[in-house]
Amino acid sequence: MNSRLLTALRSRNVLTLTAALAAACVLSAAAAWAQAPAAAGSAAGNKVGVISIRQAIVSTAEGKVASAELQSQFASRQNEIENLNKQINDVQQRLTSGAGKLSPDEEGRLRQQGQRLAQRLDRMNTEYQEDVNAAQADVIDRIGRKMVDVLDRYARENGYSVVLDSSAQGNPLLYFSTQIDVTQDIVRLYDQAYPVKSGAAAPAKPAAAKPAPAPATSQPPAAKPPQ
Repeated sequence: MNSRLLTALRSRNVLTLTAALAAACVLSAAAAWAQAPAAAGSAAGNKVGVISIRQAIVSTAEGKVASAELQSQFASRQNEIENLNKQINDVQQRLTSGAGKLSPDEEGRLRQQGQRLAQRLDRMNTEYQEDVNAAQADVIDRIGRKMVDVLDRYARENGYSVVLDSSAQGNPLLYFSTQIDVTQDIVRLYDQAYPVKSGAAAPAKPAAAKPAPAPATSQPPAAKPPQ
């Protein structure tokens, strides 16, 4: 359960954790396109390009807006998880500092309280992860499908026969020149094709939301349920 708690507490930067989802939702379509023959009437090309689909999705204006919206949407639940974790830590500290001093009844009461809190935290974390994954999948699917269309059009118009994804899990690329990296071109063309509506770029966060800390190292360790 401790690993699950760490996962929950490290997920404040929501959209940046969509890498695997981005690959799952987009790469199959991109790979199918890359292997397909050029459409009739299109200019034949022999150029090879490279794109980081993960970076491209989160770098679009739409991706940045979606990131802020997801932060706002899940901020209160993230805070609930952190607060519950602090309560478990508090119970554990009381048990530790009171070792040999607490009455059997008080010690038993604290242990039961800690177990109930830990079970509640486990349920909250599971539900939170499921909801975050579903929300992320919707965003990535929406942006990814349109991005594949932009990439397809760009590649055909510029004579590319293959465009490889440098962010794909297990990709075999050991080196490529930045001159063949088309990531920023695709981001620019995507933003032109799908501009963000005025006023949507900076959704307001709820008052209870705290600034997102740096991932992993800045998070407090998850509490262990009292034994």
